[in-house]
Amino acid sequence: MNTTNRSTTRSLRLGAPSDLPDGPLYVFGYGSLVWRPGFEYLRCIPARIYGFHRALRVWSWHHRGTEERPGLVLGLDTGGSCRGCVFEVTAGDKDAVAAYLWEREMVTSVYSPRLLPAYTDTGPVMTLAFVLDREHPQYAGTLSPTEAARHIAGAEGLSGPNPEYVYETIRCLRDLGIDDHGLSAVLDQLEAH
Repeated sequence: MNTTNRSTTRSLRLGAPSDLPDGPLYVFGYGSLVWRPGFEYLRCIPARIYGFHRALRVWSWHHRGTEERPGLVLGLDTGGSCRGCVFEVTAGDKDAVAAYLWEREMVTSVYSPRLLPAYTDTGPVMTLAFVLDREHPQYAGTLSPTEAARHIAGAEGLSGPNPEYVYETIRCLRDLGIDDHGLSAVLDQLEAH
């Protein structure tokens, strides 16, 4: 399949974990799931999705900031592609893992859970991914690396300091051979201050 076909592949919106198809669960990790999945899985394999890209465009009011002092976390925004990894979860663990992911990712409904194809070295698999809802009040839009770093620098939420989120994500992406230039530019600004 060529890139043009991949980028126009439709995704399936999910309303609840019970909407997932039978069989094993595949979860696409592109941010904190890469370094802290929080669930058991059979294997983790490199993958790419098309039609969405990783970007620091979510005001974090819970995990990495507060409503008074929001941090910034990653979301899958429309356009381009995103390299990350796919976690394979057994059919027996699927319900518990899906419930955990809904609780973790859908705290404020800034994400839209979807099934979409992820392309691995062995072929495509339909994965659960949490895509950014641009209509949600937590959608930050496009920020310069300097603006993003300014918001991240002093923010902290229930899951810890916002800079830790950026550092750990970059470290694990680099371990996978992924150099995210946008995140690296924000890290440069964080380290400069």
